[in-house]
Amino acid sequence: MKEVFITRISSFLPHNPISNDEMEKKLGYINDTPSKSRAIVLRNNGIKSRYYAIDEKGNFTHNNIQLTHEAIKKLVTEEELQTVDLLACGTSSPDQMMPSHAVMVHGEMKGSPSFEVVSPAGVCCSGMHALKYAFQSIKLDDAQKAICTGSEYYSRRMQSSNFVEEVEKLEELQKNPYISFEKDFLRWMLSDGASAILLENKPAESGLSFRVEWVEMCSYASEFDTCMYMGADKNSDGSLKSYLEYSNKELIEESVFSLKQDVKLLKANIVTKGFEKLVTVFKKYNLTSEEIDWFLPHMSSEFFRKPIAEAMDEIGLHIPAEKWFTNLSTVGNVGSASAFLMLEELAHSGKLKKGQKILLGVPESARFSYAFGLLTVC
Repeated sequence: MKEVFITRISSFLPHNPISNDEMEKKLGYINDTPSKSRAIVLRNNGIKSRYYAIDEKGNFTHNNIQLTHEAIKKLVTEEELQTVDLLACGTSSPDQMMPSHAVMVHGEMKGSPSFEVVSPAGVCCSGMHALKYAFQSIKLDDAQKAICTGSEYYSRRMQSSNFVEEVEKLEELQKNPYISFEKDFLRWMLSDGASAILLENKPAESGLSFRVEWVEMCSYASEFDTCMYMGADKNSDGSLKSYLEYSNKELIEESVFSLKQDVKLLKANIVTKGFEKLVTVFKKYNLTSEEIDWFLPHMSSEFFRKPIAEAMDEIGLHIPAEKWFTNLSTVGNVGSASAFLMLEELAHSGKLKKGQKILLGVPESARFSYAFGLLTVC
């Protein structure tokens, strides 16, 4: 089978970085009241800046389709685009339920040829699903050149106006007029942005390329209740009540389309299950942790750095801190794009040498899915 190489990586992060002090002004105060959880969440997640598709006047400037398209325009020229065989776009925050995100991105690419287009569904792992689909297509000689993307457009969903009706309803019921922690928590965790990767069946003629050795994934959904969800609410038995079961009025009053996360379930399971899978992957490929030169873990929060390190030590996969590379503190959590954003920044850092091995690790808390990938610098 063909070898597969990442020959180019690009990213698009809208406007200037937003500091912690600027966040709530950008997203808006709910009920004209500062969030009770913001300071606590930011202190734990370690994020110092992030990006929103919001300009200085407070106007939204890009949707997810446009963010993705901007990253692709930085990746390939119009002439190079004519030789692409496949476009795979992962995201957890598409602009519409249908058509799919990828075909909408393709529709934005005026003048591009007709080619295969696929939209992996999911959350943080969706970008890695796009990468694996592109990797396998080239591996099987079904495509010679493919673009895969990860992108997120969270800021619009986190804007205070989305929660006004819910807070007013709480006040009418004489309850505490604050949205639940499960909703407020994620307002201080997520960022907008996109990254795009070009994959080919041969390395780039100049500069560094990355040979894709493998991409492995698994789900533990059969073992756990849902942890992160949108367009639904959680029943007392752990099942989800779909937005289809709500009236139009209830959808607004209960902000059903807000993103929510069961923080207790997250902390208890997100680390342990992922590295349970990594042990089996290392055994499958006869790989040792000593062979890893760089570890790029997608972390939603710096809170998880120590638990991840401890979990890896316990299972005999120790990777020293100096081999870890993340940009969470400066870029923020961009979900499906995060792994690609880390790889792009590392690629331009001047730290890489040919022959080095890079391990990508992407957990997804939605219902506990995990993706890992191994690259060799060449």
